[in-house]
Amino acid sequence: MQCLYIYRGSLRTNGACMEPRMIAKAPPGEGCPRCGGYVYAAEQMLARGRGWHKECFKCGDCQKRLDSTNCCEGPDKDIYCKVCYGKKFGPKGYGYGKGAGVLQSDPYANGDQAPRTTVIDTAAIKAPPGKGCPRCGGFVYAAEQVLAKGREWHRKCFKCRDCTKNLDSVIACDGPDSDVYCKTCYGKKWGPHGYGFACGSGFLQTDGLTEDEISANRPFYNPDTTSIKAPKGQGCPRCGGMVYAAEQQLAKGTMWHKKCFNCAECHRPLDSMLACDGPDKEIHCRACYAKLFGPRGFGYGHAPTLVSTDSEPTVTYTEQVPFTGQKAAKGKGCPRCGFPVYAAEQMNSKNGTWHKRCFSCADCHRSLDSTNLNDGPNGEIYCRGCYGRNYGPKGVGFGLGAGTLTMA
Repeated sequence: MQCLYIYRGSLRTNGACMEPRMIAKAPPGEGCPRCGGYVYAAEQMLARGRGWHKECFKCGDCQKRLDSTNCCEGPDKDIYCKVCYGKKFGPKGYGYGKGAGVLQSDPYANGDQAPRTTVIDTAAIKAPPGKGCPRCGGFVYAAEQVLAKGREWHRKCFKCRDCTKNLDSVIACDGPDSDVYCKTCYGKKWGPHGYGFACGSGFLQTDGLTEDEISANRPFYNPDTTSIKAPKGQGCPRCGGMVYAAEQQLAKGTMWHKKCFNCAECHRPLDSMLACDGPDKEIHCRACYAKLFGPRGFGYGHAPTLVSTDSEPTVTYTEQVPFTGQKAAKGKGCPRCGFPVYAAEQMNSKNGTWHKRCFSCADCHRSLDSTNLNDGPNGEIYCRGCYGRNYGPKGVGFGLGAGTLTMA
């Protein structure tokens, strides 16, 4: 196997002479474009998609060292600094001092060295019917396309149909005739007409257009979507009308009109913070929900006032369950009282869903929350102290669990 090597001349850095370095010759097209040797990762510089030696990464004319900020790739497959690239390939003629090195009075001198560009009119390249620019029918390429009405337009064709004003995404209006207009021309052509609509008609009109004439000259618009009936079970639960995205409100897994999204009792407008889903498949504000479905009895606001029958200031009341009526199915109600639990008052534990007033320790009746809740193996809930006394470890040293120390 025969290897070819390249010898680099001696270099002198800070007065010290470096020995010539031997570099293995790479196959054609794979090595450094300048010296042809193998380029390893520790010394490679990238340009024109090729790896160069750091020592070879110099301007092809003035031998100035280059980096990524001042490297210019020439059409002759070499690299140059910006000044040499401007002299060699930049525009020439009167006024191009930096490109030509000096001002030249002959605008055609050395003109054959500069790259030539050809302007192509893509509008002349006709596209298949229905796929080109809607205005000229030419093929639209990615560098010049503008989107409107789901179609691709040439940038130079994207103008108002009437006044030929250049458009952009802010002022472009899609007309019902499948063309584009500026806002002013759209208002004149398709906007409302009549006395007071100066922008729509261009000027005030006093000719007294009838309602039929106005309807015939502009697109029809019906703002009352409740009159558009939806299929059964798919519309607004209150009015049955079709619900569109711009006005929908969600509750109980169904979509409501914004104007229908109010309390069924007091008709107060609701939002996601105030709405309560009732068991009657309606929505209520919090106050009406509590009156209709909340717990009743002493201390729950809607009970009768207290009446004293003797001189002693005593208060007596009977313990009541949170609801009246039938109990829930087995395993679906509150584990303590058995009545249904609705969303406005539910508390969750491992053993089920509880009423807020039933969510207390089974032994000491202390109110519980998520920080001191303990689920017992008997299906009840306890505070930490009672849970430790009932189910905690017992014996010497387990004072909290056993209540008292035992020797047994």
